[in-house]
Amino acid sequence: MVSLIYSLIIILHPIHLSVTEIQYSEKDKAIQITSRIFIDDLELSLRNRLKQPDLDILLPKNGLTLDQMALDYLKDHLKVKLEGKPQTLKILGHEIEDVAVVFYIEIENIKKIKSMEVYNDVIMESHEDQSNIVHVTYKGPVKSVRLLREKPSELFKFDTK
Repeated sequence: MVSLIYSLIIILHPIHLSVTEIQYSEKDKAIQITSRIFIDDLELSLRNRLKQPDLDILLPKNGLTLDQMALDYLKDHLKVKLEGKPQTLKILGHEIEDVAVVFYIEIENIKKIKSMEVYNDVIMESHEDQSNIVHVTYKGPVKSVRLLREKPSELFKFDTK
């Protein structure tokens, strides 16, 4: 379902959108995050942030890597709090998927979740109409939200019975 929606969005771009999926892995005791961001939108935001108008995120220079630039960027624009406590995001890597870059991120050593606050204002500094769709799965059905510039965060509460 998500890939169908994503495929339709790709066809319609210049819609400014990212899709982030957050899942809890009982086996790994970790939160696993997949974030899909259009390459051109991310590149524009990184160019502005780094003040490098000719930056090519797929072929970066000056010893930079996309993962390094993304970690710096994402630590400011994608945040997760569990029970009100900020969590450290660990970027495991990325891959290019058509016109998007997909980041694989993890939060380690998580045993139980009562509440999760997700803040995602990715690309919002570059595009006023940016929407960030977030899907959260934790011991139950998927909870989804559309985050906007006016409301860049959402608090999810989970029944821990």
